[in-house]
Amino acid sequence: MEDIRAKIEVRGIVQGVGYRPFIHKLVRRRGLNGWVKNTSRGVELELEGAPDALRDFAETLRHDHPPLAVVESVELTPLGPAQGEEGFAIIPSTTLSRRNTLISPDVAPCDDCLRELFDPNDRRYGYPFLNCTNCGPRFTIVKDVPYDRPYTTMSAFTMCPDCADEYGDIDNRRYHAQPNCCPDCGPQLRYCDEKGDEVGGEPLDAACACLRDGGIVAIKGLGGFHLACRCDDETVVQRLRERKHREEKPLAIMCRDAEAAKQFCILTEDEERVLTSFHRPIVLLKKKQPYTHLTNNGFLGVMLPYTPLHHLLMQHFDALVMTSANLSDIPICKDNDEALRALRGIADGYLLHNRDIETRCDDSLLWVYAGREYFARRSRGYVPYPVTVEPDPRPILACGAEQKASFCVSEGNYAFPSGHIGDLKNLETLENYTQQIRHFERLFDIHPAMLVCDDHPDYLSTRYARERAKEEHLALLSVQHHHAHMASCMADNRLEDECLGVIWDGTGLGTDGTIWGGEFFAGGYESIRRMGTIRPIPLIGGDKAVGEIWRIAYAMRRDCGLAQEGKPLMERMLARKLNCPVSTGMGRLFDGVCAMLGLRQEVSYEGQGAVLLEAAAVDGEEGTYPIAWSEGRVFDWRGTVRAVAQEQARGVETGVIAARFMNTLVEMAAQQCRWMHEATGFDRVVLSGGVFQNQYLLRRLPPRLMKEGLQVFCHSRVSCNDEGLSLGQLEIAKRGGGTNVFGSTPENH
Repeated sequence: MEDIRAKIEVRGIVQGVGYRPFIHKLVRRRGLNGWVKNTSRGVELELEGAPDALRDFAETLRHDHPPLAVVESVELTPLGPAQGEEGFAIIPSTTLSRRNTLISPDVAPCDDCLRELFDPNDRRYGYPFLNCTNCGPRFTIVKDVPYDRPYTTMSAFTMCPDCADEYGDIDNRRYHAQPNCCPDCGPQLRYCDEKGDEVGGEPLDAACACLRDGGIVAIKGLGGFHLACRCDDETVVQRLRERKHREEKPLAIMCRDAEAAKQFCILTEDEERVLTSFHRPIVLLKKKQPYTHLTNNGFLGVMLPYTPLHHLLMQHFDALVMTSANLSDIPICKDNDEALRALRGIADGYLLHNRDIETRCDDSLLWVYAGREYFARRSRGYVPYPVTVEPDPRPILACGAEQKASFCVSEGNYAFPSGHIGDLKNLETLENYTQQIRHFERLFDIHPAMLVCDDHPDYLSTRYARERAKEEHLALLSVQHHHAHMASCMADNRLEDECLGVIWDGTGLGTDGTIWGGEFFAGGYESIRRMGTIRPIPLIGGDKAVGEIWRIAYAMRRDCGLAQEGKPLMERMLARKLNCPVSTGMGRLFDGVCAMLGLRQEVSYEGQGAVLLEAAAVDGEEGTYPIAWSEGRVFDWRGTVRAVAQEQARGVETGVIAARFMNTLVEMAAQQCRWMHEATGFDRVVLSGGVFQNQYLLRRLPPRLMKEGLQVFCHSRVSCNDEGLSLGQLEIAKRGGGTNVFGSTPENH
């Protein structure tokens, strides 16, 4: 059979991961002829050879690829007879009129680069910016696609002859490695004192000296700055907390390696695998000691070095506090001038470099559950890799909610969730939010035909969606908060048919205008039915009660008829229903019990009440409290709360009460799901909402539901909290759900 010419298009994460050099070597071994290039859709080849050989080559590409590549599709198209081309070449990239490529997340240093980093005979010995085709910065330096050096922040650095030779050598590990550089031609470190004045000498040595002396150093990393200090000195850690206004929220640490992490935490095989993976997230691990100056819960956030600079730094320390460099509720600093200005009075020194960060990207934060990542924050190392979903031709932008804000854009069968942005409550965070939306739309060439937002009219994300939809004459849908949570978990698990949902969080606007958050649903993407909830809890003073949780405890005790010291103003407000909105939020029930048990009367961050209850609970306790239902399958928590108060009065250990309270919620949910299953016939249950960050509940509720014969689905690809909610909004909109705010309905697009 005569030779033919064929085009092969490969899509997925195939740029910046050594894919074209891999192709070159594969082609050379098989004796084929032609060329390969990056395009704004992926990688394209034209090859000549026998038809069977070309088909076999395309099939090989589906399952054989470099370690960091992710191949989504391989398409082979015959072009006609062979043209007699000889040899094989990598030719310049092209930008097509319709771009559709995937970008790799940032990747921790590979073993080969680490060997060079610590080899005194290597020309990159001790160089904090070495990288190769298999590792290094990706997403945070990309300005545009295709992924070539001119479209990254490395365009400011011209490769020296040695680096250029490596870049052009097909047999070199740095062949077409876009961030390739060395001490002669690449980025450089510098160190500044607390005033921002540059200090002479070796920058890394100066930073280490400051840290050893109890100083706080701002360190520029991949997606932004960290504030680092010694973790073994409580006075230093307290100083960092005071300066950063992070009085109680947990602080993460960076350990030299996994063995150093084992000094602080219990590390399972699965946790070690995720901790040491090229993603390098912060993994929440069970503590061996209290370490209350770092965290007041049962887990300690641990990460390993994920840049050459971190590896060099951590040669001098077993562990350091490493927390995002920002003031509370403000985005992480990413530029040198910004850090020198914003962190003055916080940092005692600044370890800077001159490689610009294009996109902010916080550290990812997760637990390992059932052998997989269970995200509290999906960001560096994972973003911007997409979530594969059911295909839809309409590009959509889902705008998320307010707390743990995120957005999600879609194209075809890809949904691209953003990284961590933070609580959308100020102009600085809103500006970061809008900038990242524009960046994602540019990178993935997405021009939304429809926008989706939360039902809550006062969220900044909702306001953004309304204003943009009006300006650009786009359709706008709004989606109920907890419906989006349920759809998010369904999409995360690729579920299509209707199912049951246990959706527990702190706050979300319900369809009746009240605050929901302890919800039981049946349905799917198009619509849901509220099958049950919990007894509403008055929030004395409205939003004030979310921080001053003693107000919730007061209202709950009063509702239960329990004796307590009277507060005339509180009584009048409750009697007149004056600024006392009611909430079915499960998070508020946790807050009330937390305050009743005396663990805390005021909290400094959302969810702290639940965190403290989880931390207090003793292992192995199996007891429960009374469970009662009122009309409409509403969990009447008053019997449970009375039992909590009675046991507290008898002097039962707080940890036992906390465990029994959460055991009661597990049993209550099992009873409710059993009833919903009998009522609907649905045997699949999804668990979503921020309350399911509680590992005590997460490790007990699924097996309990399985005893009822139910299949249980939890999150693994996006967060269970509000950060993952935008994926649910998007999937609801694709299937015609939600409420049409203005513009044409989804069916008309």
